[in-house]
Amino acid sequence: MDMRDIEIFLTLADELHFGRTAKRLYVSQARVSQAIKAQERRIGGPLFLRTSRSVRLTPLGEHLAQKLRTGYDGIQQALAEAAATAALAEGTLTIGVMGALGHELAPLAADFTARHPDCRVAFREVHFSHPFTALRQGKTDAALLWLPVREPDLTIGPVVLREGRVLAVGANHALAQRAEADLEDLGDHSALTVDHGLPESWISAMLPSRTPLGRPVTPAGPPMESFHEVLTHVAAGTGICPLNAHVLRYYTHPGIRFLPMPHAPTTEWALVWRTEAELPRVLAFAAFVREYDPQSIP
Repeated sequence: MDMRDIEIFLTLADELHFGRTAKRLYVSQARVSQAIKAQERRIGGPLFLRTSRSVRLTPLGEHLAQKLRTGYDGIQQALAEAAATAALAEGTLTIGVMGALGHELAPLAADFTARHPDCRVAFREVHFSHPFTALRQGKTDAALLWLPVREPDLTIGPVVLREGRVLAVGANHALAQRAEADLEDLGDHSALTVDHGLPESWISAMLPSRTPLGRPVTPAGPPMESFHEVLTHVAAGTGICPLNAHVLRYYTHPGIRFLPMPHAPTTEWALVWRTEAELPRVLAFAAFVREYDPQSIP
């Protein structure tokens, strides 16, 4: 039973008159009759009792109408709310991004603006060691952040990007001639650590204290406070560091080799916003993103 047939059935259940139902739905009376007969054949029993003077629901019809009404009304409400949200998408949607990821989001933002010409999208860089600050201070409406995000005041929206991981090693490092790397390599070589302002869930996901087999990871040097510090210390041979794979597209360094980590977990980047500040333009962009499969970064 498709949506139009459900609409015909529920309207006839309300009107109990074929002519009024046809008029209300802007279809012929024959179309209404055909739809009801087809539904009754599919179900295997009568939904209405018809006489020359009246139309009324059978017990089977009453049961079906009750069950369908809740779902149908919910669908109609959801569509109406989505349309209302889309209509209010205006102004500037400011999205916090880390490093070069604004380039990955730009095509999607352009398509969104084409659909919502009254709403432009602007990107604001956020520091990886303090990823939630701009969001909580209202400097951004939303942010593209890697999962997991476990903050009670933030809403996790749709996943926008997925990517693998690479291991950054110095050009003269013992691993530099390898074709690929594994998380177990962290147990054999000192690894850089990052500033503790970074969420603990991110630190454990990207820079674990132990390898998958339980071997301890030896920290190298003081905690890094920026991505460029990481690159500088890797090139200097201070330590190695797992990174998200988009660095291959946007960052090159003569003193660094990036080794693919095909068996490492995938990183997912999702749209995140403050729960108490669900602006229409944020919800409209989130709904737009959900229409697409997450983009994969090689």
